[in-house]
Amino acid sequence: MYQNDPMKVLTGEVRLSYANLTTPRAAQQGAEPKYSVAILIPKSDAATKADIDSAIQAAANAALAKVWNGARPPVLKVPIHDGDGVRPSGMPFGDECKGHWVMTASTKNKPQVVGIDNINCELAPSDIYSGMYGRVTVRFFGYSNSGNKGVGCSLGNVLKTRDGEPLAGGASAAADFAGLGATPAASWNTNNGINPITGQPM
Repeated sequence: MYQNDPMKVLTGEVRLSYANLTTPRAAQQGAEPKYSVAILIPKSDAATKADIDSAIQAAANAALAKVWNGARPPVLKVPIHDGDGVRPSGMPFGDECKGHWVMTASTKNKPQVVGIDNINCELAPSDIYSGMYGRVTVRFFGYSNSGNKGVGCSLGNVLKTRDGEPLAGGASAAADFAGLGATPAASWNTNNGINPITGQPM
């Protein structure tokens, strides 16, 4: 139970993927744009998984009378999945999901994303990306939509704990041009007047 709310969870350190935390994005054409993130929870973090399972059950219990008219869905749809398995669509998860539980959280309201060195100051958009590590607050809720019943996950705020290798965002310039930069001009004179980077005469 986090902050006396049985449906709310503060995760341990997780990795963030599909991080739409600075600009809302529609999941499909015509849908309402939302801020969202895929949360990769290491399977070694049994405490966070137990907190999530407990919060999902609390949300289901609360929804039983308020949302589902006293009839619990025979198969409860939940927002957390096994990263070593397949997505609900049947497609396999990406390699970054291996060894993790995968959960997507979203919100209409812009989340605060802060750094562990200063929780009172929001991070610049350039410091927020898929692949970074952090801790996240989430809250679970029951829903019933066009006969579709289950438990969803609402995104709270994000605490960035450390940098990680970017995911789905392309390589950095330093990685792309490793070994090509900072070549002293003097060394070009030893190559018969040919620039070793471009291959063109100097």
